[in-house]
Amino acid sequence: MNVQRLGRAFFADPATAAGTIIVTVFLALALFGPLIAPYSPTAQNAELIRQPPSLSHPFGTDRLGRDLFSRIVYGARDILALAGGGTVLAVIVGAFIGISVTYLGGWLEETVFRLFDGLLALPALLLALILLGATGPSRANVLLVMVVVYTPIVARVVRSVVLTLKSRGFIEAARMRNERLGYILWRELLPLVAPTLAVEAALRFSYAIFLVASLGFLGVGVQPPSPDWGLMVLEARNEFALAPWSLYVPAAAIALLVIGVNLMAEGVRRAISDS
Repeated sequence: MNVQRLGRAFFADPATAAGTIIVTVFLALALFGPLIAPYSPTAQNAELIRQPPSLSHPFGTDRLGRDLFSRIVYGARDILALAGGGTVLAVIVGAFIGISVTYLGGWLEETVFRLFDGLLALPALLLALILLGATGPSRANVLLVMVVVYTPIVARVVRSVVLTLKSRGFIEAARMRNERLGYILWRELLPLVAPTLAVEAALRFSYAIFLVASLGFLGVGVQPPSPDWGLMVLEARNEFALAPWSLYVPAAAIALLVIGVNLMAEGVRRAISDS
């Protein structure tokens, strides 16, 4: 599918088009945050504590007098970098393991995927909490945790595709030509796995956003004074009666981004299935 056809497939459906626009806006905030945000996300002002939305502070201020709009803008960079980076790494590692281990088969496949079954027996959030409890909260550890949590899921999806492909005629032909293992894995199998991998990556990205926000809300993710959206919800929950906007704004940002990514993921699935 060429880029022009893919673009038409994305914008042919209003819901997918809306999701694409939402994600694009948040990506722009993440990329150009310092140029967009009017204030520092960590600057405190005792004279502006719990100010309601106004022209100078469109989303109001929080309990420390920090501008919520600036914190949302800078927070977009944090959540997209962590969720996006974790998703990319999980997809790469999961695809590598899923393709190579499934193709080789035997005891190696049985051992690896039984281990993955053990990890998948735990809910993603619970597994993330256990791992962060052992390693400590930090950006690097949150990234590592997402790779550990989502790699088994990606590998499982890839395995289901490779199992149907490894006995096909073109693989047998490659073996008869004495092609190298790397050629069979990455030139024969990977292109056929890629469409399924693209859909899975889009879905994992939406789950990763929610996971990062959830870890921040539980206080085991990115630590203060970072403008992490989940952390902002945590800090605002006891201030709801005094400044409800400080809770509504980050919660709405999380919900809007997750909805946008899910709509885009549906567009990816539809575009690939129609190709």
